[in-house]
Amino acid sequence: MSGRNDAIDDSSEPAPLTRTRSLSNSSTETASSDDSVTSATAIVKKTPETYGSSAQGSHEDHHDQDGAHSPRLSDVSDISPADRPREVTERKRNWKRILLWTVPPVVVVIALALSLGLYFGLREDRDPNLIKGPVVDLGYSRYQGLALTNGVNEFRRMRYASPPLGDLRWRAPVAPQNETKIQDAQKWGSFCLGLDQTPGGPDEDCLFINVWAPSNATVASKLPVMVFIQGGGYIINSNPYANGSQLVENSGRNMVFVSFNYRVSVWGFLAGDDVKADGVLNAGLLDQRRALHWVQDNIHRFGGDEDHVVLQGVSAGAGSVGLHLAAYGGRNDNLFVGAIAESTFWPGQPHYKDVDYKYQRILNETDCLGHEDGNMACLRAKSTADIQDANHNEPFVGRLGNPNFYWMPVTDGDFMVDTPTNLFARGDFVKVPLLYGSTTNDGTIFTPNATSPYYFTTFMKNNFPYMTANDTDAMLDHYPLEPAFPMHADWYGPAARACGESTFICPANYILNSMRSASKTDIFSYRYNLQDYNFIDTGRGVPHTLESTAVFGAFMTATPASYTTYNAPIIPVVQNYWISFVRSLNPNTYRYKDAPEWKPWGDTQTRIVLQLPNSTMEDVPRNETQRCAFWRSINETMTQ
Repeated sequence: MSGRNDAIDDSSEPAPLTRTRSLSNSSTETASSDDSVTSATAIVKKTPETYGSSAQGSHEDHHDQDGAHSPRLSDVSDISPADRPREVTERKRNWKRILLWTVPPVVVVIALALSLGLYFGLREDRDPNLIKGPVVDLGYSRYQGLALTNGVNEFRRMRYASPPLGDLRWRAPVAPQNETKIQDAQKWGSFCLGLDQTPGGPDEDCLFINVWAPSNATVASKLPVMVFIQGGGYIINSNPYANGSQLVENSGRNMVFVSFNYRVSVWGFLAGDDVKADGVLNAGLLDQRRALHWVQDNIHRFGGDEDHVVLQGVSAGAGSVGLHLAAYGGRNDNLFVGAIAESTFWPGQPHYKDVDYKYQRILNETDCLGHEDGNMACLRAKSTADIQDANHNEPFVGRLGNPNFYWMPVTDGDFMVDTPTNLFARGDFVKVPLLYGSTTNDGTIFTPNATSPYYFTTFMKNNFPYMTANDTDAMLDHYPLEPAFPMHADWYGPAARACGESTFICPANYILNSMRSASKTDIFSYRYNLQDYNFIDTGRGVPHTLESTAVFGAFMTATPASYTTYNAPIIPVVQNYWISFVRSLNPNTYRYKDAPEWKPWGDTQTRIVLQLPNSTMEDVPRNETQRCAFWRSINETMTQ
């Protein structure tokens, strides 16, 4: 099944120059080497056709009783309205209070889009009259990209797997079909269908990969590679338009950037006995793994070094980074040498048998339960629209309201042989340098405007269905009332802190501590504390994934206005730390001028606070450590 053909006329294809390159299997290949053309023969490293088995080869501001500082909305000194830019103080404030004790699913999807996706639509920097561009030969297909005016070549909508349609639904991704004509890589491919989305923009045919590389790079360049795993809570693709052009340019054209789509929601994380028997579990994670193998096989054609790949993820993408560290019991397939995780989304992971009821619901709503041809065969024969009609949020068993995130990776006995927490506790993970961090208020955008302890505890139980009364009583002890957030009820602040720490902040700290205990490699942590007055004044503080805008740069659709005005100075600081880590596995090597030295995480859990006017180092406050210990103590009840 070749999927849609996006061939373009190759009648004027440039004639490639040739160079011989020795491969690990002693085969050779030819490659072009000029400023606009990268081409190679079909001789590539041998890889498995599928990536769904463990048998695959190895190549592949308030204070606590101790005086410890506990950040609320921010940690920098308050700035009076009179000191703020005129456009900030004079803007209309029409924020409406929503007194709900559960967040409607559409709100979560919108929140994910706003906090993640809308930041990433980089305006295209190219000659509108440009028709021809660089061509790369991947063996199975040739793709024609664009030569941007900043010295970066851009290739989008390249297939890294065959379309997962028909009988390939809920199966491990397989290699792309061969194409004889040059394919168009000058526009975005469809992103993957998510929860409650209408087919049309997103699509089942969505397994595309994108590359940005210096235009003068050759197969001999051996540039470090950043591979970005987008977020979306495993229910949507939140960052399908993440554009690495500015990162590559600002690295001095000394790196390559890769992004890709992967299956989410019912398409990527349907789980149950039938799915395991006649398909695969965690198809979305297997898509990610397939993309990482694609990088190993092909990135040298863009000038990248397959032996120096650094993973980067945001939100669920950051959570996925942790899952790849622990995949197959921590087996090292040499797919990456370092990892960056921003606003790590890592809730408790259920066993696949415990979520079979979701699969049964899908069968019922599609009239496939007990079908004479078999349940899975029936689902594979259904139209995309029929499946998507059933791809909606529902309360977990025994709960009153919908969770924020309905679909989730599962413990499957293969890719995830145990829960991630248990794997990290045993040291069963790949030991590589890490850069992990969170925002000060990672939970605010996911939290309803809780007006009482009842609304607070109900919200948490809706998201963590195994929480007991004892658990929620203890939670209230750890999260008492605090100074109210602007435009929100009294219990919103404690609920938002509990949401943020249980799901994002404490898991990141746990991963760092596990790595510190098991390895002597340097690891680094941050707390992003940039003050954006719009977010501060509307009670969101420093919200989930705000740091990712600084990573990718300010020239994007729907970037917060502060990033092009009073917060613009944070961008080169953050970008250079990240670029430095990708290039040298240390954020300090190529850090921005006058930026402070970023000290590694150690026994005192030291992290950098990224903020303006000056970033600084801090130790994790004792009360945060105590709250994280609480969440660790009830880990078994925090699955979804």
